[in-house]
Amino acid sequence: MNRLTLGALAAATALLGGAAAAQQAPPPAPAAPNFAATEITATDLGHRTWMLQGQGGNITVIAGDDGVIMVDTEFAPLHDKIKAAVGKLSDKPIRYVVDTHLHGDHTGGNQAFSLDGATLIGHANLRRSMAEGTTNALTGVKTPPAPNGALPSRTYADRMTLSVHGRRAELVHMPNAHTQGDTAVWVPDADVLATGDIVSVGARYPNIDVGDRGDIDGIVAAVDAFLKRSDAKTKIVPGHGPLMSRDDLAKYRTLVADARDAVAKLKASGMTEDQVVAAKPLAASVQSRADATDQQSVSFVRLIYRSVGG
Repeated sequence: MNRLTLGALAAATALLGGAAAAQQAPPPAPAAPNFAATEITATDLGHRTWMLQGQGGNITVIAGDDGVIMVDTEFAPLHDKIKAAVGKLSDKPIRYVVDTHLHGDHTGGNQAFSLDGATLIGHANLRRSMAEGTTNALTGVKTPPAPNGALPSRTYADRMTLSVHGRRAELVHMPNAHTQGDTAVWVPDADVLATGDIVSVGARYPNIDVGDRGDIDGIVAAVDAFLKRSDAKTKIVPGHGPLMSRDDLAKYRTLVADARDAVAKLKASGMTEDQVVAAKPLAASVQSRADATDQQSVSFVRLIYRSVGG
């Protein structure tokens, strides 16, 4: 198994919320994904735009007259399946790959798609973090530096517009949210928003990558920006989970804000991290709304505690 796959699996473990804090014995590691059995499914978002789902983060495909813009690449072993799925939607080459954030379940296929001829694009902070390697704040697991071929060759600071003939995608940096290098992608003519893991739903909480300067307040602020720009017709592609509407996004915003406020209140009262965990501040309603487990709540509380009010 190559370095990208190992890093991807470590990131996926964190995203699933199965990591325990250093003070606790970690839970058993989840089984490795069965990539051979993975099927890539496509949801038509209209105007030659699709959401692909397989194993790992969701992918957005934007097809133009002379090329394709693809958002995220899932795990490295799925490259051939993803390429074949895109080929069924458009006979044009994948010209650009946009990384919404650095984790391997979204960037694992970078190097392979780059070798195919795609230009990799991401925020400058994302490139720096991938080049330097990162450390999981809860487990201490280190993701080593990515090879040069997996790093974005083009970066931006605040905003960037990508175009293939007949299509346009707007890249916007969302500071210190899921990570320090998050990119949201707007597709104006299809009224589609790809959020990356700032929005992550389906028996999980969002991961706050505190080790890469992720911040709960940044997540809430980013979702507020998404809500401001979207309307009832906007199709929202989350980092994980099913396609969402603006109403779904508003409920998600309430959930993460409620979790933040519950932990922040206890932290402000002088309680230590372990004391807040023991108080189970998410048990009353947040955990059930997220369809999360007790262990996921422990991890989420710790990550909120470490980022809120700091």
